[in-house]
Amino acid sequence: MPTTTEIRDRRTSVDVVFDHLHDEIASLQLLPGDKISEADIAAKFGVSRQPVRDAFSRLENLDLLLIRPQRATEVKRFSMREIVKSRFVRAAVEAEVLRRAAAECDPIGASQLDANLIQQAAVLQTGDYERFGALDYQFHQTLCEIAKVDFAFEVIKQEKANVDRLCMLSLSKENRMPQLLDDHTAITESVRNHDAEGAVAAGMLHLSRLDATIAAISDAHPDYFDP
Repeated sequence: MPTTTEIRDRRTSVDVVFDHLHDEIASLQLLPGDKISEADIAAKFGVSRQPVRDAFSRLENLDLLLIRPQRATEVKRFSMREIVKSRFVRAAVEAEVLRRAAAECDPIGASQLDANLIQQAAVLQTGDYERFGALDYQFHQTLCEIAKVDFAFEVIKQEKANVDRLCMLSLSKENRMPQLLDDHTAITESVRNHDAEGAVAAGMLHLSRLDATIAAISDAHPDYFDP
């Protein structure tokens, strides 16, 4: 029977492998369709294949890996159906969040949004796509907190995660950060001014920014998508 230390060590190994592969997939160092080997990853980290297998399983649960018996494991390709579903669900939830945020916003909430925008503007100068993405998450989480529906962020986060790799691809291939910062600024102004429909309009425009990019990526890299 494994000792407590052995269990802790194995859990740590799983986390290290998981975090590394998750970062490589999210940052597109590993592209959709790329094949990865349990044996190669185990050798790279100097661990047995079991923690690698466990890390692969966690990534599969996040819909980032495709594991098939007797075939190579590969980075999950994008599913257009899942993208459409995720964007539909997120738009519906976020519209209600914005209406409530506009109704509930007080000076403290407005200052939190302003602080986030200041950080986004600073990151804009460095071109740090990953940091901008983290601030984007924080911005939408703050809106949920202002709206007093913090639980809604779990839904938004899940649906957002389904298209995060596309977002990263579009941020790295196009200079989209200034446009997204402008969108966040417009949302903030509407929420601050208790303009619910203005906030929703700005929010839906913000979500639509990825539509043309998805179409362009699908045309340029059809191999990134499920047939």
